[in-house]
Amino acid sequence: MFPDLKPQERTAPLTRIWAEQALTASGWADAVAIDIGEDGKIASLAEGAAPDGLRVGVLLPAPANIHSHAFQRAMAGMTEARGPDPKDSFWTWRKLMYGFLAHLGPDDVEAIAALVLMEMLEAGYACVAEFHYLHHQPGGAPYDNVAELSTRIAAAANETGIGLTLLPVLYEQGGCDGRPLEGGQLRFGNTPDRFAKLREAASAALAGLPRDAVIGAAAHSLRAVSPESLTRCAELAKDSPFHIHIAEQTAEVDEVAAARGKRPVEWLLENHDVNERWCMIHATQMKPHETEALAKSGAVAGLCPITEANLGDGIFDGARYLEHGGRFGIGSDSNIRIALAEELRLLEYSQRLRDVARAVLATRTASTGRVLFEGAARGSAQAAGRNSGALETGRLADLVALDSTAIDLAGKKGDSLLDSYIFAVGDRLVTDVWSAGRHMVQGGRHIKRDAILAHYHKQVAKLKSKF
Repeated sequence: MFPDLKPQERTAPLTRIWAEQALTASGWADAVAIDIGEDGKIASLAEGAAPDGLRVGVLLPAPANIHSHAFQRAMAGMTEARGPDPKDSFWTWRKLMYGFLAHLGPDDVEAIAALVLMEMLEAGYACVAEFHYLHHQPGGAPYDNVAELSTRIAAAANETGIGLTLLPVLYEQGGCDGRPLEGGQLRFGNTPDRFAKLREAASAALAGLPRDAVIGAAAHSLRAVSPESLTRCAELAKDSPFHIHIAEQTAEVDEVAAARGKRPVEWLLENHDVNERWCMIHATQMKPHETEALAKSGAVAGLCPITEANLGDGIFDGARYLEHGGRFGIGSDSNIRIALAEELRLLEYSQRLRDVARAVLATRTASTGRVLFEGAARGSAQAAGRNSGALETGRLADLVALDSTAIDLAGKKGDSLLDSYIFAVGDRLVTDVWSAGRHMVQGGRHIKRDAILAHYHKQVAKLKSKF
């Protein structure tokens, strides 16, 4: 891509990056030099600098992927046939998911996680918030190490070099009526006491990871935990990120409303101090007053447009939410497709299809691509509890570089670069990715791609023969 750079210079440890153009915390700038310190943070940033160090085309803050169920990556493409139910839905998909996970062991979970975390880095994500609810053996018996599968997620993150915000999930009951878990749900289940022990053990599993790893917590949903257990779970993570599935499906909304007298977002905002450390995943089924109230809370809406479209969840009211100052981040959820630019594109396109309009999320001062990318970078950093989200001295060096020599970027500057990246080209423009200064993607490929793929093929081939 840059013929003046020798191959060995691209793989040598580097502390300085020089970009033709960069989106800094204060806006677009030319000839930007960034120095990365040993702590993985941006030690200095200078505009109008002479070319020095590793040269890249367009440098951006790399977002975090704020919602992932890593094990579901191995299911991608396996649930698109119509089943026996007259109308296929999220709930029929969920039955297939339960059947799939019944075959997964710890080695499978680690191999699948390493694959998908590698793919996330190659797509431009620097961090993942893993919403981790697969805890136990088939049938529900705990492993000898109650956090065995959390440990495997940590090992996969360590192998790939991605930043990790681990969110152990409390899943307590089968519905708002307190019915017991059954079938595939048994692998998720914990009492609040056992969950506290599991989270403590999961936190210990992060001790061998780089210092930017974060432990948070999550409640699966309002229907899967009692009100008392939700309070206790949130208190466990009082100084760290706390995530929850909220209002994804109409059946879920109806069940919560019948049991608690309020719609999910209404009830949560009235009964909890929802603030900047909270992340509401999906929120696709909200009334206008809920959308406005959530925006004003300071919480992040965790949006997963590809999965939400795949599962028929509905359309998030992005226009209203941003109009009222709402913060958002992007996640890949079911991991059916790992494509950062496509998630952002689909978020805008869903607004256009609903409103029969164009450039719905753009403002008078920022293009659609700028609003999407910059908003996702900042919101995802908040939701992941990560000091990133912008190119600024003192922040973690979570960086993604795009190929400025690509034909679709020829002669473009500023916001038009992001518009072309998101709406015309996509993630194949990604050349390099750093996670807290770790240079894990070079020349568009993860530095351990071949080994990770070989391990995945060897470990997972036997699973596919069962479906």
